[in-house]
Amino acid sequence: MRIPRSSRVVLAGATLLVAAIPATAEPGRLLAAQCAQCHGTNGAGPGFDSIAGKDAEELYHELVEMKGRRVEGIMDRQARGYTDAQLRSIADYLSTQPGNGDD
Repeated sequence: MRIPRSSRVVLAGATLLVAAIPATAEPGRLLAAQCAQCHGTNGAGPGFDSIAGKDAEELYHELVEMKGRRVEGIMDRQARGYTDAQLRSIADYLSTQPGNGDD
């Protein structure tokens, strides 16, 4: 069976598009977009603590701890909006971002 030329072009383009999407960082980047409102782009903003470039395990445990708190604050409400797997993705992504040197 012969595939029409137009279908081959579309298939080739779709294949290239999918191949261009990073498989591991993308979900974390998308989830971490919410963090940018306070912590800046990619977690390295000047206003609040820089969370970019921090150890992924440390970030993850801090997020899980915040999720478990029942205090009225922005971070506990933010963290409760994510599953533990999503928090892991966010921590993994932010740990790969260059920090702003305020450690």
